[in-house]
Amino acid sequence: MVNHMRHNRSRVGMTRSHHALKVQGISVCPDCKAKKINHKVCTNCGKYNGRIVVDVMKKTIKKEKKLKANSEAK
Repeated sequence: MVNHMRHNRSRVGMTRSHHALKVQGISVCPDCKAKKINHKVCTNCGKYNGRIVVDVMKKTIKKEKKLKANSEAK
């Protein structure tokens, strides 16, 4: 016969209480005042710690070209 309860409900619950996800910290970008995740590049302006890390305009132009090419192909 197999043991049905190896751990009681309290012990299982106490273990599972540590499995919850933590809330990510959200802050405001000092340059464009958009909401951003802490320690990440701002998705709106592409800056991190006052320096431009990602060229946002270049990315948007590339996306527009890709969308235009896809719409012409159809």
